[in-house]
Amino acid sequence: MTVIDAHHHFWKTAAQAQPWRTHAHTALERDFEPADLDPELDNAGIDATVVMQSVDEPAENVRLASYARHDRVAGVVAWLPIRDTRAALAELDRLMIDKLVGVRCLIADDPLDWITQPNAVTLFREVADRGLSWDVVPITAAQTRHVIALAEEVPELRIIIDHLGRPPIDTLGWDPWAANIAELAQNPDVAVKVSVGIDALTAWGAWKYSELEKYVDHVAALFGAQRLMLASNWPVVLLRADYATAWADLSALVAHAFPDHEDQGRISGGTATTWYRLSPPHVPSGNDEKSKKEESGR
Repeated sequence: MTVIDAHHHFWKTAAQAQPWRTHAHTALERDFEPADLDPELDNAGIDATVVMQSVDEPAENVRLASYARHDRVAGVVAWLPIRDTRAALAELDRLMIDKLVGVRCLIADDPLDWITQPNAVTLFREVADRGLSWDVVPITAAQTRHVIALAEEVPELRIIIDHLGRPPIDTLGWDPWAANIAELAQNPDVAVKVSVGIDALTAWGAWKYSELEKYVDHVAALFGAQRLMLASNWPVVLLRADYATAWADLSALVAHAFPDHEDQGRISGGTATTWYRLSPPHVPSGNDEKSKKEESGR
């Protein structure tokens, strides 16, 4: 089965402001491009990826259109100004991105009461009709309620919760996160990424993946392998771990929760393929090069 990193970013720091970055994130103050990621993918045995927007501006989609041409990118989650229905519909019509599979914007802990208003529901129905998913991280009980209400209102919309729904890793807490995730799991149109967000990484003084175990086990029991996907959150994860270490450790947490190899395969690639409706690019191998030489010699 194809192995897919379901969440990572590319950026050029001079080309885009990143207001979510602070003095604690100086390691991220450089360019991260496909040429930087390719060796990491090869080393970790990853075939293809899903690249995500990282800033809220139209120019981000221009950059993503360029990154979509990269061979290893199987899907692109673009920026959409979903708070403004008219602007969002116009942006949808302007999007000229190959491999477009989803949309999102950065919401932090902002209220989401507007997403169940008629105009927003119309927008999300259009997103679903175009075969696109919506990525979001609801971190408050109120946000969770509104995401659930939207999922019920637009059942054809695939909703993907990034970074485990941001559990309280910094305090090793449990509720209300656990209860919120349990509510989200009741809707079959919601999936979750096994990844670590910037807040948790910032709070850690070092890479402490073992502290994720109880949170991963919780989502595993609730969502099952068909609704979980493995994701690196590169380059943000570099704040605390190199790519290979992060991928191996997250994979180990998945293996602990799902001893069955078929389930592990779903989470490391199958779920992302299904939920994002990916057609993973073919990654050339040594056998391919040999075949080309043989073909040219005929």
